[in-house]
Amino acid sequence: MTQADPSRESTTPFSGPAAGEPAFQADVARPPRRTLRPLAALRPHVMRYKGRALAALAALLVAAIATLVVPVAVRRMIDFGFDAGHAGFIDRYFGVMLLVVAVLAGASGLRYYLVMSLGERIVADLRAAVFERLLLLDGRFYDTARSGELISRLTADTTQIRSAVGSSASIALRNIVLFLGAAVMMVVTSPWLSTALLVLIPAIVAVLIGAGRGVRKRSRAAQDTLAEASAYAAEAIGAVRTLQANTAERAAGRLFAGEVEHTYAAAAAAIRARSLLTGFGIFMVFASVVGILWAGANAVLAGTMSAGTLSQFVLYAVLAASGLGQLGEVWGEVAQAAGATGRISELLATEPEVKAPAAPLALPAPPRGEVAFEEVRFAYPTRPGHIAVEGLSFAVRRGERVAIVGPSGAGKSTLFQLLLRFYDPAAGRIRVDGVDIARADPEAVRARIALVPQDVAIFATTVRENIRLGRPDATDAEVEAAGRLALADEFVARLPQGWDTRVGERGVTLSGGQRQRLAIARAVLRQAPILLLDEATSALDAESETLVQQALDRSMEGRTTLVIAHRLATVLSADRILVMENGRIVEEGTHASLVARAGLYARLAALQFGQAA
Repeated sequence: MTQADPSRESTTPFSGPAAGEPAFQADVARPPRRTLRPLAALRPHVMRYKGRALAALAALLVAAIATLVVPVAVRRMIDFGFDAGHAGFIDRYFGVMLLVVAVLAGASGLRYYLVMSLGERIVADLRAAVFERLLLLDGRFYDTARSGELISRLTADTTQIRSAVGSSASIALRNIVLFLGAAVMMVVTSPWLSTALLVLIPAIVAVLIGAGRGVRKRSRAAQDTLAEASAYAAEAIGAVRTLQANTAERAAGRLFAGEVEHTYAAAAAAIRARSLLTGFGIFMVFASVVGILWAGANAVLAGTMSAGTLSQFVLYAVLAASGLGQLGEVWGEVAQAAGATGRISELLATEPEVKAPAAPLALPAPPRGEVAFEEVRFAYPTRPGHIAVEGLSFAVRRGERVAIVGPSGAGKSTLFQLLLRFYDPAAGRIRVDGVDIARADPEAVRARIALVPQDVAIFATTVRENIRLGRPDATDAEVEAAGRLALADEFVARLPQGWDTRVGERGVTLSGGQRQRLAIARAVLRQAPILLLDEATSALDAESETLVQQALDRSMEGRTTLVIAHRLATVLSADRILVMENGRIVEEGTHASLVARAGLYARLAALQFGQAA
């Protein structure tokens, strides 16, 4: 059953959100994009692996300390190592430096492993959490969401977060530590040179942060346009045969090329801003170092500073400058990750309106399969001014077979969507086995229902696994038995690997009738007391329809069955027929009594069933 309006209006592959309209709307306000505040949402995920995070931090500190020790060794080597009286210092200091380099290499390698594996772990958790959240969201959300954009959030945005957590954040933290440590050692080495340099650095940092806001804004725009392009690509690829049948490939290609150009323009703007920011930061920092180096060289010539001291100061200045310069480089990546985290947080914070209450009522056991609608009123969220069903009341007894007929848009499919609790009605109640389903857990309600939709969803896996979707814990023998009951074994026997044959995305290698029989097999396997058939034999030829109808008759035994039907065989076998028009039940009875009444059903029967009317 698809999340769609009852009119089943198909959307063209060229459709999309209007200009300025978001591709999907979360129930929470978008957080501001001008700060790194969204990254705070990653804290619980990091703390879940705090042992690994603390080990990475320790390795980072060891590597930073080892780096800061090198200038001290260089200073003492220059001041004392070239003196004939201290010739032994050369070997000693080079030995110490080799040990320091070994520690630096080991700590850096360990840090890289820890932070990259931590990033992968966090992103894996995020993807699982986002996917789980998407599976819980209801019809209201998916009426406006675009699957391509959601996939982009699930993949591209989480990849951006992985890059930040596993690389950029680590590099930023390492350079912050190096900058602070080098700044302290600069002050210890030469207070008067440090004063001049450290006065310039805050001004440079302020400029970098201010410019970084523009980078974040452009990065957000680039990610959004990429999501829109991905959304269109998903729609077009899913409808590729429709495009080909209508010779619309070139038009679709031009439209996607336009989307890609928008993505490129946004990405190029972000890259340009980030490049200017990086170049400016590096120039300002190293220009300051050059100026200080000039002043220090004059001090050495004047005899107020030793060459070793100047060398130590310069090395610390270079470390501080390079640390600050690399901060400018990774700042854009961290800003992009902040935007991606914000979008992921929006999805995770989106709550379905249809959910289990705090204290759900239990459905009675064993199940009876009774259904009742009581003065139900409902309008789809995307069309609040159009009432889909109004004042709908009827009851279906245990084991009863009820057919629902009516013109397109009468509200027939809406009944199933409400019964499956994809939506909650605006007024009235729906009861299953006497329990108001709004006060029950949706999962418990759906567990009592088996659905055979008109538009069958087939997954790119095997025949066996597609049937097993009806009951994931079913054995192979049970799956095959359900397939035989649905007469799927007739075509499965001709497949290369039988039940284990992969059927392609959306079951592209199967005919419409074959896909329909797999859906029927799912419903049979489910063994639910309530069976919903939404034009279940619509895709079958006459011969297959007769055979499958026999299978459905067997599967309906002992079950309460509601059938949306136009086919004569289904209507004739029903205990009752409900005739809907404009969201209301306008007639009720058997086929013969309704034909004799000469009302709407009689007119529909005359059109659809010809002489059978």
